[in-house]
Amino acid sequence: MTIGEYSQIFRGKRVVNFSMGDKPAGGDVVYRLTQDYDSAESQRDLLDSFLAQVDPSTLEALIIGAWSEAQEQSPQGYLDALIEYRDKLPALKALFVGDMTYEDCEISWIIQTSYNPLLAAFPQLQSLRIRGSSDLELQAFQHDALEELAIECGGLPKTIVEAIAASTLPALNHLELWLGSDNYGFDGGLETYQRLLAQIGPERLRYLGLRDSEISDELAVWLAQQPWLGSLRTLDLSLGTIGDIGAQALAESPNLGTIERIDLSHHYISPAWQQQLLALPCAVVLDDPEEPDDDGDRYVAVSE
Repeated sequence: MTIGEYSQIFRGKRVVNFSMGDKPAGGDVVYRLTQDYDSAESQRDLLDSFLAQVDPSTLEALIIGAWSEAQEQSPQGYLDALIEYRDKLPALKALFVGDMTYEDCEISWIIQTSYNPLLAAFPQLQSLRIRGSSDLELQAFQHDALEELAIECGGLPKTIVEAIAASTLPALNHLELWLGSDNYGFDGGLETYQRLLAQIGPERLRYLGLRDSEISDELAVWLAQQPWLGSLRTLDLSLGTIGDIGAQALAESPNLGTIERIDLSHHYISPAWQQQLLALPCAVVLDDPEEPDDDGDRYVAVSE
């Protein structure tokens, strides 16, 4: 499975595209800036054209979609321009960089960049979503307003996880990380995520997503033992390789508390343990059941 659809809704609003030469659609929407693979205009040119036709002071959310030659160049032109225009964008609260499908660029090929300058320039930012981890850079940072941090990728380097763990994020309540495959950059282990959660204070999270993971069973067994687990509203282990070991741990956990939703979509769980999970007093999502291959191997949903 690869990513075959663009975001349709972002921050509760309909998403519409804006390309060079377009006129803004108007209405209460979120715009996605998009370029073709071989677009003639620069990233800065497209952003300039867009901001010249909307009121920047009212812009609350923005999506950066496919950019030209995304497998060869980063979105640095967009980020530099946003930083330069920060005083004209006082209302910007949410940014998604990399909303593209496999037809634009496979997720593991998307070239990213450093996000510390952007985070420093926008202290009011509440949500940052990034797709792609090739050349992604992040150092420990302090951000008092950031509530949501999401990194979607086919393989998440532990250096990024360690940077998040060392950061000061008092408002964070939604953490979503796609761990991916060790064939595409995942080099962490259970202890990486144990340290992360110990350092960020998981009891204040409403949503925890450790998605697209090859170590879903290990994560589930450990999470099931944590007394703070039930303080979550949503535990999301979807897109990964969870099987009966992880399913049993969650089904028998004494720590589910008032958790409202457990998402295990794309799983390798037997029918018997699916029934045990569905008997829990919360919503359990078990879409997209999978079977191991002939060698017994399981695969994450999104890697390349």
